[in-house]
Amino acid sequence: MSAPQDRTATANLTYDELAGLKADRELVLLIGPAHPGSGHMKIKVWMDGDIIQRVDPDIGFVHRTTEKLSENRLYIKAIPIVERVMLPDTINANLAYVIALERLLGIEPTPRAQYLRTLTSEINRITSHLYGIGLYGIFLGSSTVYMWAFADREPLIDLIEEISGARITYSYIIPGGVRWDLPAGFKERAETVLQYMEARLKDYGKIWVRNPVVMDRTEGVGVVSKSDAIRLGITGPNLRASGVDYDTRRAKPYAAYPNLDFEVPTFSEGDCYARLLQRVEEIEQSIRIIRQVLKDIPDGRIISDDIYSKMNPLQKRMYEMKHRVMFPAYMASMRPAAGRSTASVEAGRGEIFFYLVSNGDKVPFRFRWVTPSFLNLPFFTHVMVGQHLADLPAIYGSSDYFPPEADR
Repeated sequence: MSAPQDRTATANLTYDELAGLKADRELVLLIGPAHPGSGHMKIKVWMDGDIIQRVDPDIGFVHRTTEKLSENRLYIKAIPIVERVMLPDTINANLAYVIALERLLGIEPTPRAQYLRTLTSEINRITSHLYGIGLYGIFLGSSTVYMWAFADREPLIDLIEEISGARITYSYIIPGGVRWDLPAGFKERAETVLQYMEARLKDYGKIWVRNPVVMDRTEGVGVVSKSDAIRLGITGPNLRASGVDYDTRRAKPYAAYPNLDFEVPTFSEGDCYARLLQRVEEIEQSIRIIRQVLKDIPDGRIISDDIYSKMNPLQKRMYEMKHRVMFPAYMASMRPAAGRSTASVEAGRGEIFFYLVSNGDKVPFRFRWVTPSFLNLPFFTHVMVGQHLADLPAIYGSSDYFPPEADR
């Protein structure tokens, strides 16, 4: 970067000559991809002094080829594939795909299965938000919040493990329902965890959310207006933090959400602090939803009659004894009628959209999905311009961007 120019030496220069001097002052900085603050994504930043002039997020370093892989596998085998790209929020990826598949098959899950899907989705939403809050702590220099958030995920993950037998990639939701029913004593243990989480949120408020350092570094920084958020196609908490009242659970109801009473928090400020508050309030609403589900969940089977009727006698006996669904042979030979289907689900980071096309074969003819982090990519190129380089971690962390999710 060249030395500062004397004002008297540049007074009579033409516009093109001044533009050339500015180009000489421009510094290009590469952040990532092997960087704790970029998360497997290279960020190319053009700066004039410490002011960001342009940002180019270079994605694709963790591309998983989920779409092409799924087009060459049985429908049931795509479930664990879609989960791999959204590790903090696998249930919602699982749910979105299965809803699209059920619409191809013409299958409707039972009411109890719908409530169990909602229960696990909301538990996973909390763990996803805690994951994002914990990483945000590292971005802003608080290792305490990082350790708190990741430790507080464990009791919630334990709850899902009780239901599904897994801790990260659950493969719990299947066409027609879910694989396991609630174990004995689950409601009481879940209430203990929810009360613990409510108490912890008060602690987060004292040490983190209302921390003067956090507020100074995030208030008024990285502002995205309501109109810009809509124009850029931003989704999820980032969209609602800019004042847009849109949540797929309300706009396109699915699972048990039409029967539940909950609020969709929004903030008008659209800055980094609003995006942090948005996720904290969404955790509170998820706790509210979980309590309603556990109180109102109906009795009945956890698998639809269409799938139950295809089980052999041993599988039916196992279901009656252990309330566990063993896959009938039909699951490995599903051939949906030719057609297409779509599904949308509100995941932790925003809306997941699935598009499936069947030609009557045992594998999808077309398998396409769009993830929240991919939709939120325009956020970077828009909001970073004009900001100080020191504010880049605060803005990046507030978006809760997850590179594998965007790369798919």
